[in-house]
Amino acid sequence: MAEKIISIGCDHAGVEHKAQITAHLIEQGWTVINHGTDKTDSVDYPDYAHPVAQDVEEQKATFGVLICGSANGVCMTANKHQGIRAALCWQTEIATLARQHNDANVICLPARFADIPLCIDMVNAFVQTEFEGGRHANRVGKIACQA
Repeated sequence: MAEKIISIGCDHAGVEHKAQITAHLIEQGWTVINHGTDKTDSVDYPDYAHPVAQDVEEQKATFGVLICGSANGVCMTANKHQGIRAALCWQTEIATLARQHNDANVICLPARFADIPLCIDMVNAFVQTEFEGGRHANRVGKIACQA
């Protein structure tokens, strides 16, 4: 991977998670594009999920990280983008498999159900795991809707 650029966003439930994950990623040499929010005032998660998905879709970032209370809303939103394969992860092994088997490019984290150390472990696993290809490539090729 030539450039280590990652796009990150969250709603009000994920502010502290995002801050800690961002700091960790910067320590690891990543350039982080922060799409907010940085406040705990109630916001609408699609306003933050769409810009992250767009960064990944337009190859401005290698990966995306999205955080909300359950991770369902940001995951659903990101997956509306044709070039996105967003994975809702709650265990490190799931984050690894999302990359290895599904070539996921956005990880979605549930702030209300996964603590910060676990989320950092999941992000590490996600960005360090390569897509396995092989038998999985044909399956991944069938994910996108045909226009």
